[in-house]
Amino acid sequence: MNKTIAELQKECYTHSVDSGWYTDLKTGKPKEVNVAEKLCLIHSEVSEAMEGYRKNLMDDKLPHRSMIEVELADTVIRVFDLCGHLGLDLEGAIEEKLKYNQSRADHKLENRLAEGGKKF
Repeated sequence: MNKTIAELQKECYTHSVDSGWYTDLKTGKPKEVNVAEKLCLIHSEVSEAMEGYRKNLMDDKLPHRSMIEVELADTVIRVFDLCGHLGLDLEGAIEEKLKYNQSRADHKLENRLAEGGKKF
């Protein structure tokens, strides 16, 4: 079954809420969400993906998958969770950004090849 980005975003966020990540476990009350902390956790998943790629490692929890693949999945899960919490329309933003990038001069091959162009 294929799901939309919006459906996956909702599923990731709902799972986090149901798992108590948005609740003070001692008081049972909603806890203040530190967006900066959540962004750092997203970054940490990307760093773990880089380390898995650098060392050509398989994942320790899903050993039939590469570490880069699993850590990038963790990255997306954390992004979807945060977007769900903040009520962001990630799916719409991705669609709009992809369309915008098609028209960007600095994304055109001839401009990327030019002196000072985007190499990566």
